[in-house]
Parts: sequence; C-alpha cells; structure tokens
Amino acid sequence: MTGWTADDIPDLGGRRAIVTGANSGIGYHTALQLARHGAAVVLACRSAERGAQALGRLRAAVPGAAVELASLDLADLESVRAFAAAHDGPLDLLVNNAGVMALPHRTTADGFEMQFGTNHLGHFALTGLLLPALRATAAPRVVTVTSGFARVGRLRFDDLQSERRYRKWVAYADSKLANLVFAKELARRYSDVLSVAAHPGYASTNLQQAGPQMAGNAVTDRLAVLGNTLIGQSAAGGALPTLYAAASPDVVTGACYGPRGVFNLRGAPGRVPMGRTADRADLGRRLWETSERLTGVTFAPA
Repeated sequence: MTGWTADDIPDLGGRRAIVTGANSGIGYHTALQLARHGAAVVLACRSAERGAQALGRLRAAVPGAAVELASLDLADLESVRAFAAAHDGPLDLLVNNAGVMALPHRTTADGFEMQFGTNHLGHFALTGLLLPALRATAAPRVVTVTSGFARVGRLRFDDLQSERRYRKWVAYADSKLANLVFAKELARRYSDVLSVAAHPGYASTNLQQAGPQMAGNAVTDRLAVLGNTLIGQSAAGGALPTLYAAASPDVVTGACYGPRGVFNLRGAPGRVPMGRTADRADLGRRLWETSERLTGVTFAPA
C-alpha cells in the first residue's frame, strides 16, 4: 500500500481517547495504533469477556500502553449514561466506531430498531453526554464511522424505526447515512470541535457475518466469507481511514475520509465524496432535533 499509513500517525502523547467497539476489527486496530503512538485509550466494549481479551492482546502488542477497559452497550441508553457519568477529566478524541450490520429485526433496550438505535442514537447520546469533556480540551475531535452504504440510505422520518416494513440492508444503509449526517451537523453546530466521518471501505471483519449467522442463513454467511477473502482488505487496513480522521493534521471538519482505491473499497485513506444528501443542512437539523427527542439527551449550547 502506498500513501498514508499508520506509521504517519504523529505523536499522541498526552491525548486521551475513547474508542467504541474496540474489542475487535476496525475498533481494535484503531485503539491499538492510537495507543502505540502514545494516546491513553479507553476500550469501550459491550462484552466484558471479549473486551478483556482485546485489552490483553493490546497490552501484549504495546507493553506499557496506557489503556483501560470500560463497559458500554450502545443499545441501552442507561448504559450510555452510566459510561459517560463514569468518565473523568477532559477528552481529546472520541471515535464512534461500534456498530451492527444487517441483523434480523431486533429492538434495543429502549425500543428502537436495533441498527438505527445502536449505530446512530447510541453514539448521538454518547457524544452529547461527553461533549463537555471534549470541549474542555484545546483541539477535540469526534470521528464517526459511517459506510459506503450511506450513499444509498434515506432518512425516513415517518418510519425511522422501520415499523411499517423492515428490510435489514435498507435499515443498515439508513443508519449509516444518519452517522454521516450527524457528523456533518456536529461540525456545523460546534466550531470548536473537529467533527469528521470515516468509512473503512470493504474490510474483512466479523461484522459481515454477524447478521447472516443470527438469521441462520448459511448461504449468505458463505458469501460474506467469500467477499471478505476476495474483496476485503484487512481490518488493520480498514482502520486507516478512521486513524487518518483521528490523527492527521490535514483533516477538515465536516468532511468524510475513506479508502481512495477503486470504488473506495480499499486503499490508502484520503478525503472521499459521499453524495449531496448528507450535506443538506435541513436534514441535519431535523435528524438532530429528532435524536434529542428520542434519546432525551440535549447537547450543551455552542
């Protein structure tokens, strides 16, 4: 791979970061490289067992790393509030990475459709609750991980919870568009917070197989394995756009970063276009107001 790599990450000594979903895949490699370059990193994980395993791997890979594990279930707003309340001190970087993809229909602890509730609403609430800690630092960043599927998503405000009809890939695309719209609206509202989106392209992680496995669909599961093998780049490679967005001095607030290779599926990271829909200020404002109402989390005044 040519272009920007993890070796180009600057010294992050003294910076504090939180990475959601850091127990595996892109989240783990994001946390690993942030720690390797000096940041103090909190691995925010839903599974205590998988989180502890990831923490052990990271400490073995980076002896002396300033890393810790904390419990966070983005599908439960009570857990989100407890996590934020337990955070102490300023925060330089929040990486909204965790997510679910193409699951059979499920609902969160608060009754939201699982993909929209976890991927967007959980991270929206988390960001709002941690915003005072972020704004207590000189140059805070929020990186929200979206997907190329955001390009075909829609925000159906008359049916955000897919109650009329649930189509798992449509719901996923819609949730990833919400991630992108949120990142851009956060940038509009807070000039003192650098808010960007990142997407990994096609990265070989267990995310592609989780949905088919939950549905008991062996054919789709095998296709996911084949796609990971033939098309996908490694999880470490898929983490590079997130790391670029989190650490590069060239990042522009409100932009999206992803692989610059063919069809933006793989390759070195850089700024990528994501369509005009996500840039609509009216859409951002409506999603923001709706998300505040649904989560009960109101962001501090700018």
